[in-house]
Amino acid sequence: MKSTNGNAIIQQFESWSPKKIACMEDDPIGLAIGTLNKDVSKVLVTLDVNEQVADEAIAKGCELIIAHHPPIFRKLANLRTDTPAGKLYEKLIKHDIAVYAAHTNLDVAEGGVNDLLADALQLENREILEKTYHENLMKLAVFVPDEFSETLRLALAKAGAGHIGDYDACSFSTNGQGRFRPLEGADPFIGEIGEMETTDEEKIEVVFPKSAKNKVLKAMLNAHPYEEPAYDLYTLAVEANVMGLGRVGTLKEPMTLERFAEHVKTQLNVPRVRVVGDINRLISKVAVVGGDGNKYIHAAKRAGADVFVTGDMYFHVAQDAQSIGLNIVDPGHHVEKVMIKGVAEKMNKLCTEANLSVEFIQSEINTEPFIFI
Repeated sequence: MKSTNGNAIIQQFESWSPKKIACMEDDPIGLAIGTLNKDVSKVLVTLDVNEQVADEAIAKGCELIIAHHPPIFRKLANLRTDTPAGKLYEKLIKHDIAVYAAHTNLDVAEGGVNDLLADALQLENREILEKTYHENLMKLAVFVPDEFSETLRLALAKAGAGHIGDYDACSFSTNGQGRFRPLEGADPFIGEIGEMETTDEEKIEVVFPKSAKNKVLKAMLNAHPYEEPAYDLYTLAVEANVMGLGRVGTLKEPMTLERFAEHVKTQLNVPRVRVVGDINRLISKVAVVGGDGNKYIHAAKRAGADVFVTGDMYFHVAQDAQSIGLNIVDPGHHVEKVMIKGVAEKMNKLCTEANLSVEFIQSEINTEPFIFI
């Protein structure tokens, strides 16, 4: 099988789950071990990286691992190969296997961990539970001769300007007259040196996320016929690309908390769940946060959720949830394993569309530390 540079693979991953949307301070995301500056033909996707996962990567010929949980969560004081962690890092390095971690950025990303959990629970009318990221919109107003307006509009749309909700290529135009006098040294597209010029022009206005500013301006300058285009640039108070942690949605049909708990067990493939609340209460609206969601019980309550599905629920937080009338179903932290299949399928699609030759393999190692008896 042909191989692809590791940087090109991660570039595709970060087009979907960029580092900037991570919502935990100093989240150790990105390349944790090894190098991406090498050929990669196979990528192993896993929730965690332990020695068994490393052995699996070696056996399957993978040069790169993409994991949800960072293998190095805190800064290392030393790197001793006579410790379990040091032995793991040594094995990965000796076999030239790079490890890339996508933690809270993958939680927040559209189609990431929390959407995958919401999909599994079959939630409808889905919304973000807790907003953690947004960009401000910017507006570009550019003046162009009438006969070049359509060309410029198309170039701006191709660069991502004018995308509003479920619509793209949005713009607004007004017509008027532009006046200018070319000076010595100019190379005017219209007019003569030293002579006043008046021409029919169109003012085109488009909005775009702030992160697209450089791309949009470059497209405008490349498509504009003038040597020195006239344009205005504004930062707007309007938010764009709103993203966040957790999801809240509704069940197709209400069910009792007891039946819903069974639904969670079946859909998330877990043998046991912990439940807080009246098992006979009807459940319609559900909030979910993958991993440890203890600090989001009040967000779930504000969102109108009847039940909150999350892992690692603390005793006193469970009591707090009970006191505010919020039911809890705790299926454990390990349900984030849904990302293994989800990431592998998403990355296969992205890399195929980008004509990158690489295979994404789903880890078969169970990294759940708990045994349910």
